[in-house]
Amino acid sequence: MTTPYQILGVSEHANDAEIKQAYLNLVKENPPDRDQERFQQIQHAYETIKDSDSRINYELFHFPETDFNALLDHAFQQKTELRSLNPDDFFRLLNAVSIDKAVTGAIKNKLS
Repeated sequence: MTTPYQILGVSEHANDAEIKQAYLNLVKENPPDRDQERFQQIQHAYETIKDSDSRINYELFHFPETDFNALLDHAFQQKTELRSLNPDDFFRLLNAVSIDKAVTGAIKNKLS
């Protein structure tokens, strides 16, 4: 899945000005009369990460698409004994299945 950062061609650490400049450049290169779908994609990406509040919201509440059926199939194929996980192992497991690291880190910090 393509992120708003990738669509705009900016780093995940870009500031408001860098994001706005990238957006304006892309809108000039891709006006709505030339490619409406691309223009809307650029506009949506910008709206999603245009300022620090928007970026925080994106980092906290955006979850990458995950094929949970494949994860369950994989989990049930394992022939290991069930046991309790300590918190560190649990968070390593969450990271391994592509759960957004910002959310995982926030949860871990709350539990610490």
